[in-house]
Amino acid sequence: MKKTIAFALLSTIIFFTACKKNNAENTAKEIHTEIKDNQFVVDSVLIKDSAKMNEKLSLKYEAKMLVFPSIKDQALLDSIYYYKKGITDFSRQGLKTFLEKDKQDYFSSLKNKNTDWMGDLPNPQTWETGSYMKLKSLSEDFLQIEYLFSSYEGGAHGNYGIFERVFDLKSNKKIQLKDITTIEKAKLEELLKKNIDKIPSGTTSGQETVKNSDMLLVDVIPANDNFYFDDKNLYFHYSPYGIAAFAAGDIVIPVSWDELKGTINPQFEGRFKK
Repeated sequence: MKKTIAFALLSTIIFFTACKKNNAENTAKEIHTEIKDNQFVVDSVLIKDSAKMNEKLSLKYEAKMLVFPSIKDQALLDSIYYYKKGITDFSRQGLKTFLEKDKQDYFSSLKNKNTDWMGDLPNPQTWETGSYMKLKSLSEDFLQIEYLFSSYEGGAHGNYGIFERVFDLKSNKKIQLKDITTIEKAKLEELLKKNIDKIPSGTTSGQETVKNSDMLLVDVIPANDNFYFDDKNLYFHYSPYGIAAFAAGDIVIPVSWDELKGTINPQFEGRFKK
């Protein structure tokens, strides 16, 4: 049964642009809600700040965390916030306090370094770090979250990575690929290679769109734990340099449920109505 998700959006919208990715902008929205009966509540906290080191170098910090007042299981919360160790208070205020400290630690880590080299920077620049959580979907008690991490510390371009995680709110655990399908490794790799160009990355050369397959760095595309799903496909998400050149950006490869027919875990298939 689908849960109702409660949202209340504030007016502040911050646009973050990565150097190259499928959706070249990420919108971070501050969300604040009150708990209501029979609703799965999603709240959020957004912290952004900047600091000037000298005339040549500025720093920028930005982080958005989702908050789930409805979730009480400690192990599940630890898994949801796996990328930030040391969180003990998962309330909105607790996460806000944690991010404020994380921000100060980031600024201090650079301010405490030897700064003589900063005067040698060729031109004024802004170094930045960003982390963002996005609610992808909630259906049949499967909570799907996307995590985006970005950074820039000089050079030709910044770096970013996108990670997907699916959580089972019934068993309070992160879903593994084996919970969804028992398909053989070699067969899945074959499907990933076959389907690599089904979702274009948007990369162009002149007036022509460059295929994902033209920028591959590997002969075999491994099935990773970076997956999510909808009623049509199981999707595997690869960050830059994961399987292809940086210019390809992040790549998403779909594998349809029909292609997985006969290998889908009965317990999963019984809950997830395709």
